[in-house]
Amino acid sequence: MDGMWLLSGACIIFTLSMFSSGLSDLRVMISKRSVDNVQFLPFLTTDLNNLGWLYYGLLKGDVTLIIVNSIGASLQTLYIVAFILYSAEKRPPVYQVLVSLGVLVLGYIYFYLWIPDVAARLNQLGLFCSVFTISMYLSPLTDLAVIIRTKSTQRLSFPLTVTTLLTSTSWVLYGLQRADLYITVPNLPGIVTSMVRLWLFWRYQQEKPLYRPLQA
Repeated sequence: MDGMWLLSGACIIFTLSMFSSGLSDLRVMISKRSVDNVQFLPFLTTDLNNLGWLYYGLLKGDVTLIIVNSIGASLQTLYIVAFILYSAEKRPPVYQVLVSLGVLVLGYIYFYLWIPDVAARLNQLGLFCSVFTISMYLSPLTDLAVIIRTKSTQRLSFPLTVTTLLTSTSWVLYGLQRADLYITVPNLPGIVTSMVRLWLFWRYQQEKPLYRPLQA
């Protein structure tokens, strides 16, 4: 039982550290009163991911999932509000938020009304969240070809890479302890992609990367 509490604490600490990487972008937006090169989509997709896992945690009564994703969703929502507030073009992000809210409402109606059985609801929701999380972990690999071609890791954040590795590993262990494949499986790509990024830092270590905080 003590080991489970340690794993739970590790998941909370490492995941919230990963989510808080967006605070640097928040400081930039507030200080410059503009969004500059800050990307909006990672905030929105991470928020949706947090809300999905929060619903899963509530259905399953998993306190660790509830704590992590409640705070994570709150942070991402804060980043979204700040982006819209300081963006010169407010219509595109507002439109994306409204579409996302519509998707959330439709998803809730589907899971709540069309799938009354809680076990079936958990399975379908867990599968959906797993696929979404895997796609988020794999998306940074789109920069792989550019990094290899330029032999530069400036597009990568070393601190975020390490934090992602620790986060993914802790969730894999947590999922194994809870016998929950929906938690274990989607975090395995996080370990793999983090190891690939660490290899890139080692392979092109002669390059001194300019660490730029990225969204989780």
